Amino acid sequence: MRADTSPARPPSSQGEGRGDWRKALLHPAIKPLLFCAALLPALWLVVAAATHQLGANPAEALIRSTGDWALRTLCVVLALTPLRVTFAVPALARWRRMLGLFAFFYAFLHVLSYSWLDMGLDLPEIFADIAKRPFILVGTLTFLVLLVLAATSFQRTIRALGGKRWQALHRSVYGAAALAVLHFFWMRAGKNDFAEVVPYAVIIAALLGWRVWRRVRG
Repeated sequence: MRADTSPARPPSSQGEGRGDWRKALLHPAIKPLLFCAALLPALWLVVAAATHQLGANPAEALIRSTGDWALRTLCVVLALTPLRVTFAVPALARWRRMLGLFAFFYAFLHVLSYSWLDMGLDLPEIFADIAKRPFILVGTLTFLVLLVLAATSFQRTIRALGGKRWQALHRSVYGAAALAVLHFFWMRAGKNDFAEVVPYAVIIAALLGWRVWRRVRG
């Protein structure tokens, strides 16, 4: 094997290289591209529904898919702070509010799909279903937490609440994530099929564990 005789790259150049990709994340085009990427699943579901590509039970497919994307987006939102701190990438903080609103958006579509396609927007039946089935109750609580977080995610609310109180309120996103996993778990418990639940539970537990570790550490 031929030895590599090329001169070593100076440490300062390596540092500049690492800084370049961090600066690239601040490019004005990044946020619109991320917005489009986060919107793609919803657009695909619309197209799939219009072209009859959702299988034999389109209503169930829409309910499941919107719930899955709400949970996936929530995991990404919770991962932003550990990634920002671990890799020293302050630019990631710029995406948190937008992706948090997308998590609420998909949760809203999930609730709407259930209420409209499964329950026919029959409010008494919906309330009876919430009271009767624990996983629906937990899903409703998850949605209400996300609703509060979405409604208080704007600068005017931050100023009204004050930074510390606003941060304390928005830490409840971890509670929403835990409730979302419990909702998914109970939904799958009837079929004794937890294969899809485990990855989400591991991710949420790891992200919660990271925050607890940081707090204990100092």
